[in-house]
Amino acid sequence: MPDHEPPLVSCQGVRTPRIIYGTAWKKTRTQELVRTAIERGFRGIDTACQPKHYDEAGVGTALVSCINERLKRADIYLQTKFTPLSGQDPERVPYDANAPLAQQVAQSFAASLRNLQTDYVDCLLLHSALPDRRQLAQVWGAMEQIFHSGGARQLGISNCYSTSTLATLYQQATVKPAVLQNRFYAPTGYDRQLREFCRPRAIIYQSFWTLTANPQLLASDTVTAPAARYARTPAQVLFRYLTQNDIVPLTGTTSATHMREDLEIFDFQLSGEERLAISALL
Repeated sequence: MPDHEPPLVSCQGVRTPRIIYGTAWKKTRTQELVRTAIERGFRGIDTACQPKHYDEAGVGTALVSCINERLKRADIYLQTKFTPLSGQDPERVPYDANAPLAQQVAQSFAASLRNLQTDYVDCLLLHSALPDRRQLAQVWGAMEQIFHSGGARQLGISNCYSTSTLATLYQQATVKPAVLQNRFYAPTGYDRQLREFCRPRAIIYQSFWTLTANPQLLASDTVTAPAARYARTPAQVLFRYLTQNDIVPLTGTTSATHMREDLEIFDFQLSGEERLAISALL
């Protein structure tokens, strides 16, 4: 059994780990790294039906290899994505590029279930918002059909940096978005407005590129000082800050040591004063 398992946050009746392992760009190491992450204690896995950047089948093989009498499929929060054509490698599109949008979503999801060797996912994300509002509505409607059929327990959207777009989607959707997953960095103001929109609507904000995009933040005295006080790394302090402020970070580390450190963030708490100081930077 792992030494650490992340605590859970509940949204729309679905319990989500407070830190998730991201599988982008792992290529041939995907299966090995996902298995290691699960063995270390990760219970949330993020992937996508996008062969350009993800080995979704490798995630599925790793997941199946970890299922045993102590670990059930229901113990893992598994989320994948429908990636629109603009985000796909033209040579490896996992659905019929000439099919209507609703069929593209259905075909992509069917491929995800085969790849992941499961009959449902805990969350299906739209990988990026379509610029045409009518097309966005068509895609979301197809995702809602998957939700209603029991294929996905939650729906969400990624790479959506417009509060107006998210608000329109939320207003028009029958199945409200439960997750917003965005790059977390200074050029977007750390999505302050979006996070304010999400909070009262119980939309879980997931951050990615959290460490890579923020070297200046990790090097600041505001982060390094509590790191020294708690004998932690700056990365642990930033991740702990996020989890104490209703943000679920993704980590894509390939280091088993860093996986362990990422899960150990729940062994300490930042004070209110420390959190306020970091908030002033975000």
